[in-house]
Amino acid sequence: SIHSPFIMMNGQPRNRRKNQELCGKNFLKFVVYVFTFIFWLTGCAFLAIGVWILFVKHSFASLLGNSTFPIATYLMIGIGGFIIVTGIMGCAGARVENRCLLVLYSVFLLLIFLLEAISGVLAYMYEGIIREELSRSLNDTMMKNYNYDAHLTTAIDDMQQRFLCCGAVSFKDWQKSQWLREDRNTTNKAPDSCCMSYSHGCAVSDHPSNIYYRGCSPRLAQYTKESLMIIGGVGLGLCCVQIFGVIFSCCLVRKIKDKVYKY
Repeated sequence: SIHSPFIMMNGQPRNRRKNQELCGKNFLKFVVYVFTFIFWLTGCAFLAIGVWILFVKHSFASLLGNSTFPIATYLMIGIGGFIIVTGIMGCAGARVENRCLLVLYSVFLLLIFLLEAISGVLAYMYEGIIREELSRSLNDTMMKNYNYDAHLTTAIDDMQQRFLCCGAVSFKDWQKSQWLREDRNTTNKAPDSCCMSYSHGCAVSDHPSNIYYRGCSPRLAQYTKESLMIIGGVGLGLCCVQIFGVIFSCCLVRKIKDKVYKY
């Protein structure tokens, strides 16, 4: 009984240190939970935006003559799915305090960081050369493939109707097209999709009151740039958030590691 106060006093720092470690670990687990939940939501958003671009804004990508745009889009969708799986792994690792899962979670975060950086850089790199590429390839696609390739013909018609334009640079481009030079049965001066009021055979007159005179290249360039800015902005923006996730998950691994060695 004489030594009991001493034992209690001697045990207080140890208990206090143990409580502090427990609070620190629980705080890190909470932070990892919150980060992973936000991270998981961004993965869902990444996936949704990628699918939206692919099926809504990607309809004219076949006219661009370059694979960078679809590669960036597919990469974005793949990253979104990978983020969702990785987020589930992070929550599970923090919940059961499994060091292996948490280390794997941190490695996957770094891998996703690199993939997002690549996706963002690809998007911004292609955004800088898109106008030059369009002026070179769009006219060539229109002149050689219209009325011969069903997929490209539909894409060209949709583009001209949506952007209220005609030809790559101007409506006069169509006079040099393979379609008008070889099709002796048509009296059109341009595709019917160039008409202000669309109807079959409406483009027999190239009067400015009937068809659009401005070319499609500037409008398509702007339209594609908007998609690429979304891909690049989301990709590079999430890279910054990834760093905090890696730091907190590594700290939690260290806390669990200390506990294992101590006992």
